Amino acid sequence: QVQLVESGGGLVQAGGSLRLSCAASGSIFGLNVMGWYRQAPGKQRELVAAITSRGRTNYLDSVKGRFTISRDNAKNTVYLQMNSLIPEDTAAYYCNALLLTGSGQYYYWGQGTQVTVSS
Repeated sequence: QVQLVESGGGLVQAGGSLRLSCAASGSIFGLNVMGWYRQAPGKQRELVAAITSRGRTNYLDSVKGRFTISRDNAKNTVYLQMNSLIPEDTAAYYCNALLLTGSGQYYYWGQGTQVTVSS
């Protein structure tokens, strides 16, 4: 069974840092684009950052210069380093990945991890 498992969320004061991790497990033959989304209460889910298999990245404008996405293909893991956090970053963060499995290529979601930034 293929799954994405996230970790690293929590409560932090404004200006602090957190590092999210998302590990893919199961019968995986390849990892394509991987990314992080977030959803705050009453708001739509939005793409925060994404990284292709070749390392090309893109970011939500409001996190540019503060967040960094990276990946370790040997560990089937994607990371999101979040610095200079602000209360507006408070949300549930979800990992998303396009994975090649024995039955085809599909998008998978993690279960989500809560990030809360206090002022």
